[in-house]
Amino acid sequence: MSCLNFLIRGVKILPLILSLASSSLWATTPGERPPNIVFVIADQWRAQAFGFAGDPNVQTPHLDRFEKNCVNFTQAVSGCPVCSPTRASLLTGQRPLTHGVFLNDVPLNPSAITLAKTLQQAGYDTGCIGKWHIDGHGRTAFIPRERRQGFEYWKVLECTHAYNKSPYYADGPEKLQWEGYDALAQTRDAQAYLTAHAHSPKPFLLWLSWGPPHNPYETAPPPYRELYAPTTFQLRENVPTSPQEQRTARANLLGYYAHCSALDACFGDLLATLQSSGLDENTIIVFTSDHGDMLGSHSLQRKQKPYEESARIPFLLRLPSKLGIHPRRVDATINSEDVMPTLLSLCGVPIPSSVEGLDFKGYLLGAKDPSGGSALVQCVAPFGEYSRQAGGREYRCLRTAHYTYARDLQGPWLLFDNLQDPFQLHNLVGQSAYADLQANLDSQLKAKLAQQHDDFLPAPDYIAKWHYMVDATGTIPVK
Repeated sequence: MSCLNFLIRGVKILPLILSLASSSLWATTPGERPPNIVFVIADQWRAQAFGFAGDPNVQTPHLDRFEKNCVNFTQAVSGCPVCSPTRASLLTGQRPLTHGVFLNDVPLNPSAITLAKTLQQAGYDTGCIGKWHIDGHGRTAFIPRERRQGFEYWKVLECTHAYNKSPYYADGPEKLQWEGYDALAQTRDAQAYLTAHAHSPKPFLLWLSWGPPHNPYETAPPPYRELYAPTTFQLRENVPTSPQEQRTARANLLGYYAHCSALDACFGDLLATLQSSGLDENTIIVFTSDHGDMLGSHSLQRKQKPYEESARIPFLLRLPSKLGIHPRRVDATINSEDVMPTLLSLCGVPIPSSVEGLDFKGYLLGAKDPSGGSALVQCVAPFGEYSRQAGGREYRCLRTAHYTYARDLQGPWLLFDNLQDPFQLHNLVGQSAYADLQANLDSQLKAKLAQQHDDFLPAPDYIAKWHYMVDATGTIPVK
């Protein structure tokens, strides 16, 4: 055999050798193994809609107890508060203008370096169950293995909100269907995955993605809808007082909260399986959302907005005790692209050079907040329910624990003091008493945009750059 052929064969079998060596090491004691990751993401669950967050209406007992054992990033934001962009950033550690998914229903590059691929190369098993929404080839189309971004176990649909008649695909192109309420069935499947991996010598990443509490709100199982009476709801102070808007908000919140309580029960079942299987001692558990929901605040609905109800998300992180990180509430402004590098660092896996996000592990161990106390929230291209015809606009927003400051293409747009005005009722832009503050925040925002090489161009420029075909509302037509 020539030296060249020997080297080529060596390169080909090296990953296998490393994998076997790692498996042998991990098989010694669970404490020596890298931690597993169970990543649970709900669609459109805003940060405010939990008992632990102070919502006086919603019933989330399992998550309330869970939060006490977590690092709770109380100022976590969705960097581009809409489904596909956030999911692409969570998986790649990149910002929307880098990975290109700044609209719904466009594809993430199949060659992207993702969390699942990186962990898979480090010897992890990987599994994905539920909603995907970054394939861009049609919401009910089969997703072949080469577009699964590193996930092996696969029970997924690109996107549906028919929660009680919900299809999915596994390894083949045969369309299957979840039994009953899909989040419950998906959780049962996740529990089976955990049980099957309880004694595996390999660590794993399990990505469980629920469709609720995203609208339609009225489709939660009846027992959870019966928990709520809308006439008793204490609405947020920024929901207008007109009878029609109050009625709409109450009706939507009934269904929204019912979904939340159903998911809370599912999450409780998942935690019980982690405990009974013995996996919880060496498993990082993440609970988060891709964006929030306005639900009538400021007379607005859904997402894409820079307001608190849309841009703020839950981000709960329960960590194995061996990592030496204690449960507590923290005010660091973690963003969507920061999740991948932080998880990799916590697992002792090198962070790929393609990643733009920040690693918060050092912060969790006592170092400074790597974000410097601010995060960027943006709308690159308004579309769908936030189309230009519906009042949508491009914006870049600097979000700190204290302030929200946003510019649109015309200039300064919003300035709120989130501590003194938590419901963001008083826009301070242009008020002389706050001119110095506005100038300071404007300078910080421009510095962050320069650092991130964001030229803040009109939406058509970015749509043309990525060769996307949109309709008159700026939306990718859903297949």
